[in-house]
Amino acid sequence: MTPADRERLRALLIELSYARRPVRLASGAESTFYIDCTQTALHPEGAALLGEALLDAVRALEARTGRIAEAAGGMTLGADPLATAVSLTAHFAGRHLPAFIVRKEPKRHGTRQYLEGDRNLTAGMSVVLLEDVVTTGGSTLRAAERVREAGLVPLGVACIGDREAGGREALEADGLPVEALFRRADFPADDAD
Repeated sequence: MTPADRERLRALLIELSYARRPVRLASGAESTFYIDCTQTALHPEGAALLGEALLDAVRALEARTGRIAEAAGGMTLGADPLATAVSLTAHFAGRHLPAFIVRKEPKRHGTRQYLEGDRNLTAGMSVVLLEDVVTTGGSTLRAAERVREAGLVPLGVACIGDREAGGREALEADGLPVEALFRRADFPADDAD
């Protein structure tokens, strides 16, 4: 991704996804700002830029770990459009990188499974977990647990934003290196957060 494309992606995230307002995060923590990355991921240009940037993050994780990712996905709903964007971007670059989605609860009918896209996956595959924003790492750790239960091997986490609130450290303690496209300082947040 070029520096100009990275800056355009950051501008789109600020325009479409960033909001300065009190909010309770998924972790339960209070914050004075929120980054709803799904708004950018569902925008045509945003999806294209995120697909490119996150595929670069997948490549960086491969270089760090010496392993090749064979699929990419993460916890619904935040990772759903990200997984599709990365998979399509990889396809158009000549690479097979299937997407998958981790459900928060197993299906209540049919297969009763946690993973969607499992027909594209085989036990032992190395996968990258995708995340919109990492705060404490809790939801990503739950996704990693589900992926491991399915016989897959998570090699790391590619995320759009790192709030720098301990999530990276929690994920890395679980053996999951993190590649973040942006950090807290890349967004207009105040020091009180």
